[in-house]
Amino acid sequence: MHRAILTAKFMNGFIMFKFIKRLFAWWDGATLGTLLAVKRRGKFVFEDEFGNKYYEEKKVTYDGRKRRWVTYKGYADASKVPSEWHGWLHHMYDQRPNEQPLERQNFEKQHRPNMTGTVFAWRPKGSLWRGGKRDKTASDYEAWSPDA
Repeated sequence: MHRAILTAKFMNGFIMFKFIKRLFAWWDGATLGTLLAVKRRGKFVFEDEFGNKYYEEKKVTYDGRKRRWVTYKGYADASKVPSEWHGWLHHMYDQRPNEQPLERQNFEKQHRPNMTGTVFAWRPKGSLWRGGKRDKTASDYEAWSPDA
């Protein structure tokens, strides 16, 4: 019985922490204020394979077109938005990519978010993460020495 009470108190504290985090932590998903504004003014359009949700304003704004926006799943990083959705968000075309997919060229790769700062980042030879050593090349810099 005692363990059940402690578990319930822990869960209540965890729920309160999540609520406070949702109020203020804009970098880790949408804040509560953003979610309320989206619910009131926007219409859900689509959710992509990364979990990002796209919205369009219900009414036409002052410039004659509907405002469009995205709420990110997790950390707010614009590189999580695939190029076709970026184009739609910025009114480059009217049709949504889920309604009329863009023709993919044979040289295009699948979209990946920016991996800089993560364990998946590319680390070239000579980077500090790989020991800081690399092979010498002819174009390497040689420091000037007054004795030379």
